[in-house]
Amino acid sequence: MNGRDLVRAVKDIGTARGRRAWLSAWRHRRADAVGLPRRGAERARVPGLLTGTQPLPGGGVLRFARAELVVRVMAGGAVFWGWDGAGPVPSYAVVGRGPEPDPRAVLEPDTEGGWRVVSERVTVAVSRNGAVEVRTPGGTVLRRESPPRWWEPVDPRMGGARWSVRSEVPADARFFGLGGRAAGPRLRDGAYRLWNTDPKGGFGPGVDPLYLTMPVQLVVADAGTHLAFHDNSWDGRVLLREGEEGAGSGPDRPGASEMRMEGGPLRCWVLVGTPARVLQGWSGLTGAAAVPPEWALGYQHARWGFGSADEVRRVVAAYAARGFSLSAVHLDIDHYDGHRAFTVDEEKFPDLPLLARELGEAGVRLVSIVDPAVKAGDAVHASGRAVGAGGAFVRDAAGREVRGEVWPGECVYPDFTDPGVREWWGGLYGERLARGFAGFWHDMNEPVSFKPFGDATLPRSARHVLEGAGGDHREGHNVYALGMARAGWEGLVRLRPDERPFLFSRSGWAGMQRYGGTWSGDVETSWEGLRASLALVLGLGLCGVPYSGPDVGGFGGSPSPELYVRWLQLGAYLPLFRTHSAIWAGRREPWEFGPEAEEQARAVLAERERLRPYFVTLAHLAWRTGAPYVRPLWWGAPEERGLRDCEDAFLLGDALLVAPVLEGGADRRAVRLPRGRWYDTATGAAHEGPGQILLDAPQGRIPVLARAGSVLAVRGACGDGVELEVWAPARGRTGGGVVVRDPGPGFEAGVVERYTVRWVGDAVVVEDEAGEVVRGVRVRGV
Repeated sequence: MNGRDLVRAVKDIGTARGRRAWLSAWRHRRADAVGLPRRGAERARVPGLLTGTQPLPGGGVLRFARAELVVRVMAGGAVFWGWDGAGPVPSYAVVGRGPEPDPRAVLEPDTEGGWRVVSERVTVAVSRNGAVEVRTPGGTVLRRESPPRWWEPVDPRMGGARWSVRSEVPADARFFGLGGRAAGPRLRDGAYRLWNTDPKGGFGPGVDPLYLTMPVQLVVADAGTHLAFHDNSWDGRVLLREGEEGAGSGPDRPGASEMRMEGGPLRCWVLVGTPARVLQGWSGLTGAAAVPPEWALGYQHARWGFGSADEVRRVVAAYAARGFSLSAVHLDIDHYDGHRAFTVDEEKFPDLPLLARELGEAGVRLVSIVDPAVKAGDAVHASGRAVGAGGAFVRDAAGREVRGEVWPGECVYPDFTDPGVREWWGGLYGERLARGFAGFWHDMNEPVSFKPFGDATLPRSARHVLEGAGGDHREGHNVYALGMARAGWEGLVRLRPDERPFLFSRSGWAGMQRYGGTWSGDVETSWEGLRASLALVLGLGLCGVPYSGPDVGGFGGSPSPELYVRWLQLGAYLPLFRTHSAIWAGRREPWEFGPEAEEQARAVLAERERLRPYFVTLAHLAWRTGAPYVRPLWWGAPEERGLRDCEDAFLLGDALLVAPVLEGGADRRAVRLPRGRWYDTATGAAHEGPGQILLDAPQGRIPVLARAGSVLAVRGACGDGVELEVWAPARGRTGGGVVVRDPGPGFEAGVVERYTVRWVGDAVVVEDEAGEVVRGVRVRGV
């Protein structure tokens, strides 16, 4: 317990909820004392020496004195290896049974008594003592994983083995990923916990872990880019140390990554190639990203503290009267009856369907929060108890329902690792749809149980179905929110099969992009919180979750007009663009910050609305290719080291470079450019990269640059329809781009339109795939 937790714990004693939380924490501690095996004496084990091999399609089995390793290269170039019988499935991350083995990959002897699997895109070498190397076809080592070490209880009844494995990467490599990390996107030296956690208050860059962790590393080096995923949902830690290149002829010190897991299988996937190819392979392995409805790519307003339906009407009317675009309003837990999910406070919100219809006529959707904790004794609890033979809720080792303290009071928790429970829970969203809600955000689903000390979650001994395999919360914790997202998504698809659901979740795990997106959670209201917002979105995109965004303005506190506008400017170029704040925090409507900030906010929201068709294109490309909307500057040129270290700017798709202002009092900022010509979209001035330039960044705008030759779909000049905006290529060069128009509310793929841009004499001409000249194009940069 740190000092902040101690202060909170003492304060909690003085409240009824706090006293219940103390009682719940002691109950959970007693449950673990009884329900978890005591490890006792342990013995260490390593694989030992290689004793034999057996070829298999795509690779083979390598047998060691005390362990067995399966190595296979799959179709498409993904590499899998698993120790001691760990196969690709069952897996919460991998879609279906995973890719088929590459029939052309062969197992053959290597040097010094080792073996290797050789394929077209990658070579995997295994030494005689169990080290695994991933090499390029030319023989360059991208990753070397040392022989693992297990710590097994002497008494096998005391549980499974803990394990650790250490990897080395090139000295110049940079680490990214591990889910949502406030201190990113580049992950420096340190320890990163793999345990989804509510940080109990606003967080900044120094707080770790957060709500959404996953054992996914993206490693970028001169030799190439690779993604490594250790498919294990247990609690663990990743220790990172960046490498150091030797001066002169001195030796390099490689970068290092060490995983220490408290249990579960030791299995790993590695994908290699360009960043685009790696993320496309990851999308193929773990599932395509859900495409949000078109309206969910506009500006959205949320607040914990809408006191009534009339207040919602007043806020929406104020947006309309001032000419601000608004796509959705989000209702937090205060619209519930006693904070209980799937209920409504009928006194404050007497006719929600009417409110939803009124908002819909104004082009504004209503979005509902959904928490997983169910009030003990209410109607949903009674309904869940009738599910299957044992009911829908997580139980302890003695078979009793696990109870915790959350907003409604004493609560029980649905077991989302049970397919029957997911089906039951998904059906509950019918009540929300009948109320007029068009979208959903999942909160408190790490899952949270209020506690004055220890992890604010369920006891580790709590039992889960885990798709029939059975296990406890040590294995089920990190995939709990993933199961909830799946339950909600699949339920909504059953209830409304002709509409793409809108769903995003505070917590999750690898593969959650299949069921929607995520948001930052309770980021603190500060300049540090603003920086953390960008780090989270960039890092999550590199883990395969492209749709995310922060609480603009921070969750708690009252931002200054300057901070609010700068946060709004950043949020306008992120996929999920939503203001949100706590019930005790200052308001987030633009007009609350004074006339000057209001006018600056007007320009920001208008530009987001203008770019909404471009976001539609990026959403469909993320579904097709796995490429995130928001990309680091090195995305197209990972070999440029200066770009690998740039964390304060990003690419939005291929066309735009956004350089937000992340510190107070700044009216200019340095911008590092990738190779090529870039146009300042505000002034039209052209700048040549690579290199660094200094641009004006007055309070009313941030630097946004367009790549020469790019094609963007934008809102028409009259506010309706879609038109093409083209930035002239450099003389003697060509450009181009793709556009995907919104295909409607269903699951249609959308037609990809491809355009070519070139100079013809003194004019810039845009041609479609058939070679026909496209008319009515807005050409800029000439």
